Amino acid sequence: MIVSAKAMTPFSKNAALKKIVLTGPESSGKTSLAQKLALHYRSDWVPEFARHYLENLNRPYQKSDLLKIAEAQIETENMRTATPVRFLFCDTDLITIKIWSEYRFGDCDPWILKQIEERTYHHYLLCKPDIAWQPDPLRENPDDREALYLRYKSELIFYKKSFSEIGGVEASLRFQRALAALAAV
Repeated sequence: MIVSAKAMTPFSKNAALKKIVLTGPESSGKTSLAQKLALHYRSDWVPEFARHYLENLNRPYQKSDLLKIAEAQIETENMRTATPVRFLFCDTDLITIKIWSEYRFGDCDPWILKQIEERTYHHYLLCKPDIAWQPDPLRENPDDREALYLRYKSELIFYKKSFSEIGGVEASLRFQRALAALAAV
């Protein structure tokens, strides 16, 4: 197998590993899809660290918390890159934290922006918000998911990320569309 120099980043101990990010607005099926894909490919997935962090936070989150979340998300991802599998499915990346920070606080920490520029992923699966909203105490935006979806898409285009849009109200259809997108990666 020939692996390009681009795939051999300082963030990956497994040069053949393809890191796939699932991204999109809240309640768009990212976690469920990441879990199903990891199971299908007998692979691994990196959960969204923000959920764990916020569930254990005994106060409203602040902008400084987003930097801690970003650092832990990267650390968790880096620990999983040594896994000898074909794909590593990431249930978010720092573009999500950038959008979240700018939406909530008006700007984003420069360290997060630098990491977005430096870290590489093979492909993004941009999940459309065309499935029913699932209430959750950590979710904040039930009414503007389409606008946020367009923001995610704009950011992926801005950073020149390879991505596929994954939509469909049926989970099985979304899964099949994700498989088709990954077949081309």
